[in-house]
Amino acid sequence: MTTTAHRPAAPEPTTRRPRLAVTIGDPSGIGPELVAKLLADENNRAAADLVVLATEQEIRDAAALSGVHVPVGSGAGPDAVRVVGSEHSGSTVEPGVVSVAGGRRALADLGAALRLHQDGEVDAILFAPLNKAALGQAGMDAHDELRWFADQLGYTGTTSELNLVPGLTTSRVTSHIPVSEVAQHISAGSVAEATRLLHGVLLAQGLPAPRIAVCALNPHAGEGGKFGREEIDHIRPGVELLRSEGIDANGPFPCDTLFIKARRGEYDGVVTMYHDQGQIAMKLMGFEEGVTVQGGLPVPIATPAHGTAYEIVGKGIANTGPMQRAFDVAVSLATDAVH
Repeated sequence: MTTTAHRPAAPEPTTRRPRLAVTIGDPSGIGPELVAKLLADENNRAAADLVVLATEQEIRDAAALSGVHVPVGSGAGPDAVRVVGSEHSGSTVEPGVVSVAGGRRALADLGAALRLHQDGEVDAILFAPLNKAALGQAGMDAHDELRWFADQLGYTGTTSELNLVPGLTTSRVTSHIPVSEVAQHISAGSVAEATRLLHGVLLAQGLPAPRIAVCALNPHAGEGGKFGREEIDHIRPGVELLRSEGIDANGPFPCDTLFIKARRGEYDGVVTMYHDQGQIAMKLMGFEEGVTVQGGLPVPIATPAHGTAYEIVGKGIANTGPMQRAFDVAVSLATDAVH
């Protein structure tokens, strides 16, 4: 007679709420107001456990300014947010101005948010708008926050700012560098890297066969070399490489007409050669819903695609649309990380 060892039943799979670290960005700007309004919305608190890099007094002050109430508790949950203070212990900041103190505070909070992720306490990060001049004065020597994040994490893989409006996502071959240096950073390899990253993101968004258009650099896509050879020597070979890999990439197309086709829904993503080539079009298409994702990093990070708006600080009129959209994207990224 044979016997069969008894096996305990496999444990039921458990799920938990996504956890999000939230920073107020540059405290001299509209970030604290945007964060207060975001936290006051019970639907947002129901969507994720929110850990805020600010003091309880800062949240109360920002909430009072914005005419809302933010419940604070010892733990994050649907009924309250958890505030963990800030590691910045420098001087207070003056509202509405660029300052070293504002930059230092923003950097301190971003660093602390990264450590929360590394310690397994949060699944994604949402930060309110930053000011690059303040960050530079505070000692950030990277071109932008994406490269700063990569440096802090010791990450050397492909990265690109991803900009999202409903129905369209863009990546960039170059970003925060002088226009005079753009051409020297364009190669078949750099075009392919930015496109592969975008392709992966679109797949993660649920698109089974993303359609991607690649921008030209020069007017009229170079007119066969008359206005420049980057399209011939670098961009088209990059597109051909991608197509050989099975990626539905097309181009290079003149940028002045490409975004018209993208707005019509002919493409799911667009690869641009430099910052303003894509950002002007994206902000015209959906400024109130624009989001930037720090693409390629091992940490999901999102932020609204606008600045600190120093000129309206304290007036209670800051539009929460982009911050809300960035929150929704960050929660989605955090949920993917959980599952």
